[in-house]
Amino acid sequence: MWMKPTYHVVGAAVVKNGRVLCARRGGQSRSLAGYWEFPGGKVEDGENEREALVREMREECLCDLRVGDRLATTVHEYDFAIIQLSTYLCDLMDGGIDPVATEHSELRWVTPDDLRSLQWAPADTEAVDVLVERLALSS
Repeated sequence: MWMKPTYHVVGAAVVKNGRVLCARRGGQSRSLAGYWEFPGGKVEDGENEREALVREMREECLCDLRVGDRLATTVHEYDFAIIQLSTYLCDLMDGGIDPVATEHSELRWVTPDDLRSLQWAPADTEAVDVLVERLALSS
């Protein structure tokens, strides 16, 4: 019997000037193409979640960030794999460049009020809800 692979991945909920960085998955042949997600990627052997997130953001968005609190960890079963996603609240390093879309079809800075209007990948929806509530409390 075929077992679905399980991937341990991390996502960065980057907040800047009251807006949140959202990334749209590109490529028609990629799974979940067109869905929105928090940028990030797979945790490699020998890395912890925070190290993986810093590496992935350098590779995918060409930027450096500070990793803060974990917002949520979810497990979602897709038809292609099981994803364990840990999403962290992050901010860009002072003086660093803004993120650049190298792997995504689009990067967009979105207000907390508009986050739920995007079509999110199912594994990301819990972190979106936690983030919206947290940012509402801090404003």
